[in-house]
Amino acid sequence: MKTDTHGDKNSQLLRRRLPPLGALRCFEAAARLESFTRAGAALHLTHGAISRAVRALEEDLGTPLFERRSHRVFLTPAGHELLHSVSQALDLIEGTTSRLRASEPKAPLVLSCEPTLLMRWLIPRLPQFQAQYPEVSIQLLAGGGPFSFNAGIDLAIRRNDFTWSNPTQAHWLFDESIGPVCRPERQADWAPLDQGLARLSEHAPRLHSATRPEAWQQWLQLQRQPGRATPQEQVFEHFYFSLQAAVAGLGVAMAPWQLVRDDLASGLLCAPFGFIADDSAYYLLAPQPIDEDSAAGQLLRWLRQQALPTG
Repeated sequence: MKTDTHGDKNSQLLRRRLPPLGALRCFEAAARLESFTRAGAALHLTHGAISRAVRALEEDLGTPLFERRSHRVFLTPAGHELLHSVSQALDLIEGTTSRLRASEPKAPLVLSCEPTLLMRWLIPRLPQFQAQYPEVSIQLLAGGGPFSFNAGIDLAIRRNDFTWSNPTQAHWLFDESIGPVCRPERQADWAPLDQGLARLSEHAPRLHSATRPEAWQQWLQLQRQPGRATPQEQVFEHFYFSLQAAVAGLGVAMAPWQLVRDDLASGLLCAPFGFIADDSAYYLLAPQPIDEDSAAGQLLRWLRQQALPTG
């Protein structure tokens, strides 16, 4: 039901009496380009369609808007007045819609990361990234070894201990360095000093990980030390568990520096022998080249900064 009562949402007095909006758009393009032909090309319409829309608008307003001269058209005083208002209105609409589109949340970057690196290195630092780049959203997935970008993964952090599929783009993050770590109060028993240098005690309980079974042997070879078995050895299912066991004081674990640097800084762990490069490295993997100004490019720069030594 329609009424003429002021304030009634159905009142005919509140209805806007506007010319056809499509005709106004055709008029604005023709006035700006001074040609019905060019206006038609800009709006993907024919010359005739522009001409008919403008003619309908002139009939609706009861006044000519253009002077037609040969292949060009020129605005009348009424046309200039209407163009001013229409241009302002279109600019306002364009500005508002642009802001609304920009405010739409962007899809998060899906980042796959090896579980131990994710828990002990990336997650503790991620609030810094969110504070620095609040417009970038990241969804984390724990995963190691081979993967597929077709499974919904945008980026992945992996150590170069397997062959990557083509055409994966690999961006270096940091080189791996490993060394034994233990509780500081147990160093005197498990890694005593001998003429100023630490010596690994044969009674030190060695903590192993099933996911890096060669870690101790690799370090002993790099240090040119004999690989004798010890009476006390314990193997954990995951690398993270062996590091937690070292924090708990259960023995000496072989650890990458990046994964224990926070525990070293806080005094939870010590590294009697320091760390030595093992010729492996971590990379940020992407399905295509990374634009440095993109969200992935911002993440890459930030990851490299976080990998640097501090202090």
